[in-house]
Amino acid sequence: MTMSEFVGEVRESVHRGHDDLLSAGLGLDGLRAKSPAFADAAAPTADELRRRAIHASWNGIADLGPLGGYGRVYGVVPNVPGREYQAFARVPGARSPHRVLLQAPDAFDARARCLVVAASSGSRGVYGAIALAGAWALPRGCAVAYTDKGAGSGYFDLDSDTGVALDGTRAARGTAPLEFEPARIAAARGVAIKHAHSGDDPEADWGRHVLQAARFGLAMLDRAYPAQAPFTAADTRVIVTGVSNGAGAALQAAGLDADGLVDGVVALAPNVHVDGGRPLYDVASEAAQLLPCALTDARFDATPFARTEGAPPPAWLARCAHLRERGLVDGSDRVAQARSALDRLRAGGWDERAIETAASSTRFDLWRAIAATYAASYLRATPATIPCGFHYATVDARGAPVAADAPTRAAWWSDASGIPPGAGVSLLGGVDASADPTALGIDCLRALWNGDGAAAHALRASVSATAAKLPRADLPLIVVHGEDDGLLPDAFHARAYVGALDAAARHPAYWRVPNAQHFDAFLALPGFGDHYVPLLPYGYAALDALWARLVDGAPLPPSRRFATTPRGSGALERAALGLER
Repeated sequence: MTMSEFVGEVRESVHRGHDDLLSAGLGLDGLRAKSPAFADAAAPTADELRRRAIHASWNGIADLGPLGGYGRVYGVVPNVPGREYQAFARVPGARSPHRVLLQAPDAFDARARCLVVAASSGSRGVYGAIALAGAWALPRGCAVAYTDKGAGSGYFDLDSDTGVALDGTRAARGTAPLEFEPARIAAARGVAIKHAHSGDDPEADWGRHVLQAARFGLAMLDRAYPAQAPFTAADTRVIVTGVSNGAGAALQAAGLDADGLVDGVVALAPNVHVDGGRPLYDVASEAAQLLPCALTDARFDATPFARTEGAPPPAWLARCAHLRERGLVDGSDRVAQARSALDRLRAGGWDERAIETAASSTRFDLWRAIAATYAASYLRATPATIPCGFHYATVDARGAPVAADAPTRAAWWSDASGIPPGAGVSLLGGVDASADPTALGIDCLRALWNGDGAAAHALRASVSATAAKLPRADLPLIVVHGEDDGLLPDAFHARAYVGALDAAARHPAYWRVPNAQHFDAFLALPGFGDHYVPLLPYGYAALDALWARLVDGAPLPPSRRFATTPRGSGALERAALGLER
């Protein structure tokens, strides 16, 4: 990696004693507790921000609830002392940087030199893969390189003209290199989001972000362990892994790895786009439009999050009438309209399990939030030109946009998920005063996928640029996906990707997990975790299997479908996972 790829300096920090690499000294009990407080809410220190960011990243990915089994059935959170090396890097041609970070444990295993590389899940900040990659790699003496893959929580506040510096604290434009700095826009107000407003199509570069993070990691290993330098792909095992968007980035990297940098990949619930599948924007915009109506069908009466006090949300009932008026569903009454919406979803490849689980994403309004952010990204929008009238801002008690105060701004880097709403930032616009207020913006977002206008053509071209290429034939690869995934249904993503590999006479290990959905963190919610098993244990098991393949020469494990059992109202037990045969 050349110095021209860096933006600014590399920051080194030491993390030992009560501030380690894996949990910032919180340990499992501290990760389970409420978010760590700042001594001064308006001006937290870099150490405080890091600790809270790690806490948020763990709780955004793992089920740490009392019934979930973490630390008892699977997973450990030991104290891992070491150092971090962090920088802003830029892939060729990109306007905005991505954040890269290496965690170098003091107990690095010099006999089995290992670098695990991971991109954040979702649009999270740079620690967004720590619960998978860090938890597996650091305790065994591997170093870990992370990237936020051009998204992240480095929000820019247009009212104060401030962004996020390398140490996580806020800085004014022009005073320090920033994680994200949009062009000046006259009279602009509100919040600019890196994923939405970077000026790039970061998803098209996810694989390049991962490969650049790998090269950064190897270069920083030279600094961390000079007596063992140099570190190269020839003498250091490089494993790439990730969850969700991070897994999609891992598979993109595998397809771009012409130099043989990567030794193996584990992709967990990947958001990956190949011919024969359906890209996320297509799925999310369709789900935002049709699922509210479809989920009013009586078959979902017992589905978690599908009912409020025994009845569907009123806006969902209104959606059926709205879709009928637009000719998108058939039927003279709400029952027939819900059945028609279900039929349309099934015709598009949705199955019953994914639809049922998607009630949670529908209730939390995730589809609209995802589609709005991705539409802005694909169309390279500025904060003033987000399609469909959307924009981001903090709001007052009445919901009116206001300038963010200092404590709200200060916590964005540690607390935000990278896609509002959340951490005090709201998604505004695209609504009206009807009984189904969000339908206006959702119809517009859907038209960007199936319409004929210039914006729709531009958006589809950007989505096409995100398609993953197939990896080299001899790359060890394990793909894991939950069969009940309601956010990234496996039929559209993992199954389509594996099918493309099979058609090319390449046969990865494909692990299907019944009774597993997308968000392990949701399993701690009352009444939801009863129905599912966590996905994270299979990620750890797949990494164990890949390690055995690379280090011991064991064969790659076969594709399989696990015999799982929902945990019910009690605590998760190992037998429910079906990992042993």
